[in-house]
Amino acid sequence: MKYLHKTENTSIPQRLPCIPLKDTIIFPYVVVPLFLQSEEALSVLNKSVLENNLIGCVYQRASLPKDPQPKELLSVGTVCRILQLVKLPNRGMKVFVEGISRVFLQNIVQETPYFRADVREVVEPEEKSPLSETLVQSIGTLFKISLSAGRPLPDEVLKTLDQIEHPGRLADLIAITLHLGLKDQQEIFETIDPLERLKKSFDLFSREFSSFPLRPHLLFTGCKETGKSQREHILRSPMKGQREAHDEDPYLTEIHELREKVQAAGMPQKVEEIAHKEIYRLERMNPISAEYTVSRTYLDYLINIPWDKKTTDNLDLERAQTILNEDHYDLEKVKDRILEFLAVKKLKDPMKGPILCFVGPPGVGKTSLGRSIARALERKFIRISLGGVRDEAEVRGHRRTYVGALPGRIIQEMKRAGTSNPVFMLDEVDKIGQDVRGDPAAALLEALDPEQNFSFTDHYLDVPFDLSHVLFITTANTLSPIPPPLLDRMEVIRIPGYTEEEKEKIAFQFLIHHQKEENGLKDHPLSFTTEAVYKIIREYTREAGVRNLEREIATVCRKIAKKVALGNQPEEIVNESVVESLLGPRKFFREVAQEKDRIGVATGLAWTENGGDIIFIETSKMKGDKGLLLTGSLGEVMKESAQAALSYIRANARSLEVPENFYQEWDIHIHIPAGATPKDGPSAGIAIATAVLSLLKERPVAHDVAMTGELTLSGRVLPVGGIKEKILAGRRAGVKTIILPKKNEENLEDIPEYIKKEMNFILVEHIQEVLDFTLPS
Repeated sequence: MKYLHKTENTSIPQRLPCIPLKDTIIFPYVVVPLFLQSEEALSVLNKSVLENNLIGCVYQRASLPKDPQPKELLSVGTVCRILQLVKLPNRGMKVFVEGISRVFLQNIVQETPYFRADVREVVEPEEKSPLSETLVQSIGTLFKISLSAGRPLPDEVLKTLDQIEHPGRLADLIAITLHLGLKDQQEIFETIDPLERLKKSFDLFSREFSSFPLRPHLLFTGCKETGKSQREHILRSPMKGQREAHDEDPYLTEIHELREKVQAAGMPQKVEEIAHKEIYRLERMNPISAEYTVSRTYLDYLINIPWDKKTTDNLDLERAQTILNEDHYDLEKVKDRILEFLAVKKLKDPMKGPILCFVGPPGVGKTSLGRSIARALERKFIRISLGGVRDEAEVRGHRRTYVGALPGRIIQEMKRAGTSNPVFMLDEVDKIGQDVRGDPAAALLEALDPEQNFSFTDHYLDVPFDLSHVLFITTANTLSPIPPPLLDRMEVIRIPGYTEEEKEKIAFQFLIHHQKEENGLKDHPLSFTTEAVYKIIREYTREAGVRNLEREIATVCRKIAKKVALGNQPEEIVNESVVESLLGPRKFFREVAQEKDRIGVATGLAWTENGGDIIFIETSKMKGDKGLLLTGSLGEVMKESAQAALSYIRANARSLEVPENFYQEWDIHIHIPAGATPKDGPSAGIAIATAVLSLLKERPVAHDVAMTGELTLSGRVLPVGGIKEKILAGRRAGVKTIILPKKNEENLEDIPEYIKKEMNFILVEHIQEVLDFTLPS
């Protein structure tokens, strides 16, 4: 419904098609939507649109049937102008009409297919009198007081109030705004005399207004034209209801509570000043306006953010070490770093929180380690996943000018934590994306910089917040996607994959006990043999972590739980045969152990986000014209490594004892199986060269020898990364000897002694050393 200040001058005909309305009264100067479905009403619309766009709206008396007789209609109706017609899916019509004037229904001249009546316009006197002017001014002023009474008025109504001089129009406006019942609206509508109608409207207004609580400060500031004696009379009159004390106004009480909360929030001085300014603005807003809600939400965030609330760190190093050992096996580097942090904090407090980055394959315990650290420090733990985040506003928030704006995830989680020094984990930081909405990784630079995060500014709050006490931990599977500026701000701690022996210990210390509880077998005498666990590790999983191992153990427990629930006799000891019967045929085989020595095939070692893996480099030659074919979804770097290996062989053909003209007669095809899996990197250089030379010399390479290292055109072997993961992958596959670059010798320190004793490591600096071992003369 919309109220108009004025309407176009319209000549009203003496006879009009009419629509009877049951639950609606259309006052003059009002735009109202009507929803019509009856054939009669639609016929009226069609007739009116063709003639002059005018219709008569006549009104049924309350509690009468839907289809009225002429004698059951009010004697006064409204002439309306049709503004817009909108067809509805249910064959009905939505009609916007504008009330023009009251009319008397003199005679119903047609009843079917619709009403048609003779009408006479109601002409209200326009001359002003001192009485009417005084009433309009006084009642209009009192009506504005509803702003302070819990029933704020729309802006268009306020503007119209200042321009109304006619008592009849003021009476209609009051009746419309009060949302009266149909009976009261009909009484006002049928009252033709303007002063009498204004008196009735004011009586209804006073009756409804008497139950509203007034706001004195708005009463006086909103009604400047009201004299002192009038204001005192209003305050003492029954219209103010039962509110006499300032504190009983819920609006003022809320403002007062906000001020108290701001004082108690422990904000920095500048932030507190901004909060008080916002409260000052809020106090002068209409409580039902959209801006009021925006400002109120903003204040809630300012108040509830933990500006000076901290938890006290437990600096007992022995206790922390015990908790870390209880929750995780091995991971000594990470545990040492946390104990170092506690030791420094014990000697120097306050200190800035470190920014740690745990890098390792899936399933090695990066995320759960963050929870253990929080438990050891007795801090709150919060975590957000950055995987797939592409919008900078997810980190820094939206500015308050946007509809539905909120703070970024960092501020939201800090508010949820309730302390300013939680352990804050940013999971999957290497999975952040970017698009036209900004770069979230760039937005993290300020939060993760110890030199800047004491004044981190969220776009929504637009005030600095201190993050320097937060212990930030990020996790990633690989460092390559992380932008260098962001990586430079973090202390990287690598978490390598587990050996089979370590997985076995983790299974017995953590996984089996946990899955028995999860599957309702806590009190069941179920136990696993060591051989059964190793069988699961070797034949049903292939991973650097223990996630799939736990999943397979959970499968065994569920199947046993099913037997218990059915009343059958379940197994109490899970051995190798039980594992096979419950999990089915083995899923993985030791590839190298089942291979044979083959000409033109060499075994390489690769690093992936999921840990290490082995690859077979296969080569073949055919008659051709100096061609080199590379297949197997190879990346540009790996293609260049193959080209470099072939160029080295061609340049040194004589010393390598291969025909110098081999490349003129043969095409060389290099293929790396698992063609659907993308592969890249320089570490397969020496394996490619060995496979090609094996092909040209027609001598096989031992199948249990694997190698990794970058090859240069001069034949030097350069160091590569991921050594531990590659060695563990080779061991899982049955490799006995591994050839590594000499400069990677220091990486062998991370390899357990029992693996060093079990396997043979050859350290080389030149490709000739590789060939001397793999293809001896």
